[in-house]
Amino acid sequence: MKKIGFIGLGVMGYPMAGHIQLSGYEVSVFNRTEKKAIDWQAEFSGNVSQTVAELSEDSDYIFLCVGNDEDVRSLVLGEGGILENVKKNTLIIDHTTTSSKLSIEISNLCQSKNVGYIDAPVSGGEVGAKEGKLTVMCGGDKNDLEKIYEVINCYSKFIKLMGPSGSGQLTKMVNQITITGLIQSLSEAIYFSEKAGLDTDQVIDVISKGAAQSWQMENRWKTMLAGKYDHGFAVDLMRKDLKIAIEEGSLNGASLELTKQIDKFYEEIQSLGGGRWDTSSLLERLKRNE
Repeated sequence: MKKIGFIGLGVMGYPMAGHIQLSGYEVSVFNRTEKKAIDWQAEFSGNVSQTVAELSEDSDYIFLCVGNDEDVRSLVLGEGGILENVKKNTLIIDHTTTSSKLSIEISNLCQSKNVGYIDAPVSGGEVGAKEGKLTVMCGGDKNDLEKIYEVINCYSKFIKLMGPSGSGQLTKMVNQITITGLIQSLSEAIYFSEKAGLDTDQVIDVISKGAAQSWQMENRWKTMLAGKYDHGFAVDLMRKDLKIAIEEGSLNGASLELTKQIDKFYEEIQSLGGGRWDTSSLLERLKRNE
């Protein structure tokens, strides 16, 4: 059986790596904060690598789930990083949300070393990761995805190859653009309902059965109404993702007027000290601006 290396044990990577280990694969993990890796090992068994180099030398498939472009660049291309230490025919699967430009750059460098690379950002959030029900959008080679499909399937409900390298990241940008619009609309709808004196519980019960239904409505309206935002996908991370999408839009000619406006709304949330709040906190901005 192929040996699996997993780098990055945040709110997403921790349960994702756990699902792989529980599915019977031999998993070694690395995390910059070693305590998190030790906690993971205590919960799931598996192995802890002391360095990226050690993990890379001993793995057939290497998964990444870290913070941003700089993290990926450092881990893959940096001194003591993955490309310095991998064997030929190793396959790297990057679940980090990054720019498509970086994915293409790394893919080309990997090819020159006979190493496979798939950009594979995910959607479904912390809940999806814990339940093993993520949606995975991939860019890369079809044969590489076929090799790794069953491993990714350990924590996924849907996996699709979107095109060549970078296509997974471009698809994730579409995902984030869509989500922000939905959250802003839902925030305004709940705000309007409350101002109109309606029973918002009953309102959501009705409209969620029709064309207004969305994942955000089903999973966030109760916590939004209660003003609870200490969970889910952080505003800081969404702004990082929106910056990537807006920059890509400026390159391909896509006008993202609403996305840019909502990004400014999230900036306001950050100024309120809500950088770690869930993205559904756009409702809080409306309430505080009364």
